[in-house]
Amino acid sequence: MDDANRASFIMKSKFLKSDTVRSDQQKGVPPPALEKPYFGEKVIDLPSYREAELVKPDIREIIAGRKSLREYKDEPLNMSQLSWLLWATQGVHGLFKNGIATRRTVPSAGARHAFETYVFVFDVTGLQKGLYRYLALEHKLGLVKRGDDLAGPLVEACLGQAFVGKAAATFAWTVIPYRSEWRYPASAHRILFLDAGHVCQNMYLAAEAIGFGTCAVAAYNQKLVDELLGVDGEEEFTIYVAPVGKA
Repeated sequence: MDDANRASFIMKSKFLKSDTVRSDQQKGVPPPALEKPYFGEKVIDLPSYREAELVKPDIREIIAGRKSLREYKDEPLNMSQLSWLLWATQGVHGLFKNGIATRRTVPSAGARHAFETYVFVFDVTGLQKGLYRYLALEHKLGLVKRGDDLAGPLVEACLGQAFVGKAAATFAWTVIPYRSEWRYPASAHRILFLDAGHVCQNMYLAAEAIGFGTCAVAAYNQKLVDELLGVDGEEEFTIYVAPVGKA
């Protein structure tokens, strides 16, 4: 690396590390909402995540057994298991900093937690097929779209990967970048991808604990998945997909 390139690299590194651009937080701009408001027709109470039976309660066994799973048995999730998976990936422990931030089951830079969780329900006992959004602050589900015909469009949006439509449920996480940009204007977009990894790794471990499995999916048509979820693709867009089925 020559001196000019080295100097450029150092300058960029210092810029990213220090976030020298003044953030909206520093400017006194009010923080964005911790959760996207829900205006749908139906809110569903979830049972306690503690009701889910852990087939593998030993964390050492869970980590050793974790792997990507693309073939699933024809067996449904129950509501307690769904509750467990939602809580494990985005569950809220509580509010802090005068209510402008949350502590959750996964780490997030500056506790910004820029994600929303959507679930394509194909086979969950006691729950109608359709698309739902996890209301993490309340630990409830909000119905987004009813329908038995979502598997085909989801498979198409995921570039023909059939297993995403054969799971008991397929999770899709979107990101609202401004939640992180409000505090980290220069480095938010690097941070968001790291945070998404934290979320999906918890899904792997939580699914393994209840005898189910998942496979992280980042190969999809951005526009088609965003349209399926009903997000605009700019202020909110899909960042990760993960089907869950019986191992």
